[in-house]
Amino acid sequence: MTSKESKPIEANGTKTSQVVDNFEARKHWSIGRKLSWHFRQYWHLWLMTIPGMAFVAIFAYVPMYGLQLAFKEFTPKKGLTGGKFVGLKYFEKFVTSPLFGEIMGNTVNIALWTLLTGFIAPIILALLLNQMQNQKIKSFVQTITYMPHFISIVVLVSMVTLFLTPGTGLLGRVFGANNLLASPDAFVHIYWISGVWQSCGWSAIIYLAALSSVDPGLYEAAKIDGANRLQLIRHVDIPTILPTCVILLIMNMGHVLNVGFDKTFLMQNTMNMPASEVISTYVYKVGMVSNQFSYSTAIGLFNTIINFIFLMLANGISRRVSDTSIF
Repeated sequence: MTSKESKPIEANGTKTSQVVDNFEARKHWSIGRKLSWHFRQYWHLWLMTIPGMAFVAIFAYVPMYGLQLAFKEFTPKKGLTGGKFVGLKYFEKFVTSPLFGEIMGNTVNIALWTLLTGFIAPIILALLLNQMQNQKIKSFVQTITYMPHFISIVVLVSMVTLFLTPGTGLLGRVFGANNLLASPDAFVHIYWISGVWQSCGWSAIIYLAALSSVDPGLYEAAKIDGANRLQLIRHVDIPTILPTCVILLIMNMGHVLNVGFDKTFLMQNTMNMPASEVISTYVYKVGMVSNQFSYSTAIGLFNTIINFIFLMLANGISRRVSDTSIF
């Protein structure tokens, strides 16, 4: 009796499995047809993305192969993979180094000043430009403010040096014999002020683009209710660009400690070294000058990990507080 009843059950189970298999096959076939149609329809767009994807793959992902140097004792004869595995030796060496506190303090100090001023200044500039009624003046101011973006770092540092040269520079005459470029206390302020001057106008473009999507009816309604310029900025403009500000802030937190090597290195001298020695310049000196490649790789990886932690924290806090995040 039991054997007779088990046959229909087995038959039903076989039919069910066949139906499931057929459904999965049709599902995969449908997905394959959709993908095939998608690539046939938009092949030209995918073709345009190939150079960008190749650039990212070559210069962002392929170099990750060399990160193993941070955990190995590199010897040129044995190559990247032939060195002795030393674990976290070089990370401990950097953390316990007498220069660790000074380097991290300088990096954080410059990074926070740059992040704070470089994030707020473009927003203020965009809000002010958006309130200008005269389009000619608005275009002129916008052009003047974003033109410094196209000046190279070498030229920028040369301009700063000429302006601050004691006795002969435009600003050097104001400060007299005080050489600000040799002052550790003035280094950070010179760094972020010149950075704001160079990048403020260019960074404001994205906020102006966000403000251009505001419905003009909102301005008209607010003006009818008696709102002045400051109230328009507070109740219309700022809520409009707030999601954009949050996304850009999260993205900036991903490289908050990546203080620009080129600008810092060019402005650096023996007098301002206590304030200008940061992770990027130290990595260069340890790796390229002292030929301690494993040690420099470990320091760079340490910096990247800290940036990644800041990125995740900023994204998580933003997602909880404002429901706006990258992922």
